[in-house]
Amino acid sequence: MNFFSPRRVRRAFCAACCFSFLSSPPGAATPRQQTSTPAQSPAAQSHEQGSPTRIPRQQAQNTAALDGIVRDAGFSNIALPVPGAALTVRNLQSGRLFSGTASAEGVFRLFPLPPGHYELRVEAKDYAPFVLSDVALQPNEVLTLEISLVTAAAMEARSRLPRLPELGPALSAEGQPSFGTYREFRHRLDSDPSYIENISPDALPPVADIYNTVPNRWALEQPDYRRYSQKGEYIYTKPHWYDPFNRNRFKGDEPIWPAFLGQQTFLNITASSETFFDGRRVPSPSNVSAERPGSSGFFGRGEQAFFDQTLRFSFDLFHGDASFKPVDWRIRITPEISLNDLDVRELGIVGPSPRSGTNRFDDHLGLQEAFVEVKLHDLGPNYDFISARAGIQQFNADFRGFLFVDEQPALRIFGDLHSDRIEYNVAYFHLLEKNTNSGLNTFDRRHQQVVLGNVYLQDFFFPGYTAEFVGAWNKDDPSLHYDDNGFLVRPAPVGNVINQNPGAGPILHGIRVGYFGWLGSGHIRRLNLTHAFYQAVGEDTFNPIAGRPVTINAQMAAVELSYDKDWIRYRVSTFYTSGDANPRDGRARGFDAIDDLPNFAGGLFSFWNREAIRLLGSGILLTSSGSLIPSLRSSKEEGQANFVNPGIFIANAGADFDITPKLKGFANFNYLRFERTEPLEFILFQSPIHHTIGEDFGVGVEYRPPLSENVVLTGGASALQPGQGFIDIYTSRTLFSLFGSVKLTF
Repeated sequence: MNFFSPRRVRRAFCAACCFSFLSSPPGAATPRQQTSTPAQSPAAQSHEQGSPTRIPRQQAQNTAALDGIVRDAGFSNIALPVPGAALTVRNLQSGRLFSGTASAEGVFRLFPLPPGHYELRVEAKDYAPFVLSDVALQPNEVLTLEISLVTAAAMEARSRLPRLPELGPALSAEGQPSFGTYREFRHRLDSDPSYIENISPDALPPVADIYNTVPNRWALEQPDYRRYSQKGEYIYTKPHWYDPFNRNRFKGDEPIWPAFLGQQTFLNITASSETFFDGRRVPSPSNVSAERPGSSGFFGRGEQAFFDQTLRFSFDLFHGDASFKPVDWRIRITPEISLNDLDVRELGIVGPSPRSGTNRFDDHLGLQEAFVEVKLHDLGPNYDFISARAGIQQFNADFRGFLFVDEQPALRIFGDLHSDRIEYNVAYFHLLEKNTNSGLNTFDRRHQQVVLGNVYLQDFFFPGYTAEFVGAWNKDDPSLHYDDNGFLVRPAPVGNVINQNPGAGPILHGIRVGYFGWLGSGHIRRLNLTHAFYQAVGEDTFNPIAGRPVTINAQMAAVELSYDKDWIRYRVSTFYTSGDANPRDGRARGFDAIDDLPNFAGGLFSFWNREAIRLLGSGILLTSSGSLIPSLRSSKEEGQANFVNPGIFIANAGADFDITPKLKGFANFNYLRFERTEPLEFILFQSPIHHTIGEDFGVGVEYRPPLSENVVLTGGASALQPGQGFIDIYTSRTLFSLFGSVKLTF
């Protein structure tokens, strides 16, 4: 049996945009003070006195324009825009109304407007109205306004205080109060090419007099210009199909086949190669047929070497504008190939038969992604949306991978609300079987279904802190399954497995468990915080350790605090899962996840987290690779969850070092302790077994030569110094692991 799932252990887990609209010139007016045209240079004055420079055959402007931005008049240093504000201007002479709406960035533009005197009214939800009673617009003039609105809550709070002059109120023509501040700037309309008067088509000048037609704006060639003879990251670099860093049609930088698929259909091809090696010492039994004839020791030689080479290709075809906006539709296919080799020093590890020897080479092709995605509806001007995705897809239920991390077939509805401050997922998974030695998907259906929903709330309680609430249901039906090496994994070969009736076979059992969780991640001022809590309730129709049906009531909790100082992040954390004090009663108290992959308490650089440790004398694992929970499962990916387990408590301390922009270092220490030892004592027929597991030490580095994710070199070493409880089960020999990986991505 291969107790190591390399692909699962190494699976990796935003976009920012900013805008600038207006800046005040030197000597700009103070709030509520109308300003004159800013001082102009002599050249500008000369231009103003003479005939303005116009596009050929453009007629003189006899209209005016009003534009600007609407902001929040909060008393912070950052003036946030007010999206969707409604603007109404009324001509004081004719009574004619003109209206408009501010964009998601608070920007508005009303054009063209007849010259004259107007009343301007600005209204937005949760804000007090803003009114300018007399706005004069001259011919050939643009009036730009910076308007700051005051929230209704702020006005209510300030109504109890003496009136402040900067908050008004002013009165409109009808005597209505107005609250807020503004600044104004004026310039000529014909000096701004973004304003072109809507002239009759018959009067338009020839196209060649105004602009040149470009059939495909994406096909503009870079100038043939090279200032420096040396190689480097300079502008005007010529693109090549094999260059992922510059403009590349196969990396989604320009449309793929625009003549057939349109100018908003893109293709992103990603190819990655990961080479991984792990040398380790873990407890190994000598078994009945030892590799060394005549040896009588119960524990054999535990040294093992594992090598894995994976090749992953992703083809992502999508329709959209290739920016931060949600895509209209997407089709993605991702196959992955694994070539792996395991070399051990004892028999009965690579397979149940001694004839399997001590070496195993395996290869497997898995389909890790194959889905179709479509945007169902846009929910607002700030790119809120709702989309659906069907097919094999990646999914992580929470911030750190405590509950469910996998690539499985699913139907998923997802999107966001309130300008992306709320994100949500609702998904139904019907799981596939996994290849034992690579952890990749097979094409065989498994009798397991998972229904999961979560919601993320940004700036919950504190700015910068995001809360998550999770609900999940795991329905793992009774089934009989042997892994690819020939070991029985469902049901787990421990306790009451074989039916006492002759010829009835093993006792199959099903899992019905619900999970409810509250998690959070972010920062409170300079303190970084991550926390998680899960409650599991349900039933196991026949737990083999308890030898009877059991009801499940178990908990998991984790907290990490970290602090950044200069180039070092200091962190401390704790991890806890409840344990079962009475393995033979009808209640299961030990927590177990669905399919976890936690990036916590050291992650890859923790021996306990990365390596699988077999519980000798049984067909199950004390802990699985890529898991912190001593769940006593036969396999994390192919076995069933087990809630009759000892539970664990981990106290962690460590530091992350940004040694250079390209080189990072990691140091980690864990103290591990069983919560309950009764399940271990019952399985091993041994008492007492102490609670202390031991101390886990780990160090590692990560190096990125191009300062990107295209080349990543990772290496580390970890060791487990056994405590008394671990010595009671195994031996006092120090366990260790040395690993390294090279990942190349196109």
